[in-house]
Amino acid sequence: MDGKHPAPRPRRSDATRTAILDAARERFAADGYERATIRAIAKDAGIDPSMVMRYYGNKEGLFAAAVAIDLRLPDLTTVPHTDIGRTMVAHLLAVWEENEVLTAVLRVGATNQAGAERMRLIFQDQLVPAVRAVTADPDGAPARAALVASQLLGFALTRYVLRFPATVALSRTEVIDWLAPTVQRYVTEPLP
Repeated sequence: MDGKHPAPRPRRSDATRTAILDAARERFAADGYERATIRAIAKDAGIDPSMVMRYYGNKEGLFAAAVAIDLRLPDLTTVPHTDIGRTMVAHLLAVWEENEVLTAVLRVGATNQAGAERMRLIFQDQLVPAVRAVTADPDGAPARAALVASQLLGFALTRYVLRFPATVALSRTEVIDWLAPTVQRYVTEPLP
């Protein structure tokens, strides 16, 4: 600063939002989505539950705002071009299986606008750059990544949320064998 003007003080609402999100992250991690309550989160944040509702609308909106998910996508530029689909499917299958928060976000996203936006941002911010790095059509990367997401999110919805028996029964190898060629085509083949 130039010495004439003091540094701006954080707004009270910013501090309240931060307290809510910190409490929500801890509560969701400790209790899981289903058992965590707005009342408990508000108590942890030292505020009235109505403030949580004011900022986030409902539990689903709060959850969507609170979760941070890193898909930890591998550097696909180091993968043989013909193995991109297999690598992506195998990696994302492992992420789904080890991260129940991702399934919770998918569940919330299916019924809540804030959850849907959170899921969109996760895939937009992480999947689009990964696809752009390996496709011969960088301008088409958003559409290609959206198609990859449709394949993987559709699979995840039927396996982890809706629990279709036939999808749940597929082995890891079978899932990769079925999905990898489609994902490969979406990422590397010329657009029709």
